[in-house]
Amino acid sequence: MFRNLERSENTARLLEAGFRMALTRSATAEDEWASVVSAVGCKSQYADQYAQYNAENIIEFLLRDSSNPSSVVSVVKAARDNARMVRTALTREVWEATNECWITLKDLLSRPISERELPEVLGTIRQQSGLVRGALHGTMLRNDIYDFARLGTFLERADNTARILDVKYYVLLPSASFIGSSLDNVQWETILRSVSAQRAYRWLSQGDSNPVWIADFLIHDRRLPRSLAFCYAKIVGNLNYLADDYDMRHPSHDLAGVTFQQLKEKPIESIFETGLHEFLVEFLRRNSELGVQIEQDYRFYG
Repeated sequence: MFRNLERSENTARLLEAGFRMALTRSATAEDEWASVVSAVGCKSQYADQYAQYNAENIIEFLLRDSSNPSSVVSVVKAARDNARMVRTALTREVWEATNECWITLKDLLSRPISERELPEVLGTIRQQSGLVRGALHGTMLRNDIYDFARLGTFLERADNTARILDVKYYVLLPSASFIGSSLDNVQWETILRSVSAQRAYRWLSQGDSNPVWIADFLIHDRRLPRSLAFCYAKIVGNLNYLADDYDMRHPSHDLAGVTFQQLKEKPIESIFETGLHEFLVEFLRRNSELGVQIEQDYRFYG
């Protein structure tokens, strides 16, 4: 349920970033839209249905296409269906917020969305996801149900941040021609906007768009709610709460602990030296493996 809700918000953020990039770079708009589909992880499915990477097709595919399991309509419906199946395990406020999220977005996305309408629609998607998350924080008992909800959120969020960095990694790659130059402002703002980190980065860096700092911020800074390290600190914490509740540890606890330890111990210089892309691909593999292991350990076979 909460993986799906997080994915709806992440898709909205990626679409907003792609929209801004396409507006400022009309000459390369097709490449920017293609990178959005790549970040979501459904490029091959898109290519099977559409011939061109343009705003109209991608907005339709990522927001309204029910045949796309990662579209906002699909994931919000799945979240609502999940919530209905476990309704007695949720507070009334969480159920009502989830149901209202589905009703609002189903109505909002019942017709094609124009580029002019897109910013307002994406804002509503983010807002609805935030309302469910607020209801969870404000009303749920801090028990195993809450821990599983948080695990779903942070597994999905870590995956999204890593994908954004991987899709845009060519911007961050240091090269001989790059040394001493400034990073393209539009590109780095896109990366930071996609994870709601633009203003936080400016506060900490005083506006210096340094590629190593940006990557380090999104990977290691535990003050940033969408960094890989922040997500894994929460994942490890929630798994530890489950271990205490059930008085039992599982392979998922060790797997999460190893991944978190590697994140903390590997400095950004080492990551760039061995390859940012390679690091992110390995992280995505481990994160996916952890999700599967949690399903097996706690018997989520649905």
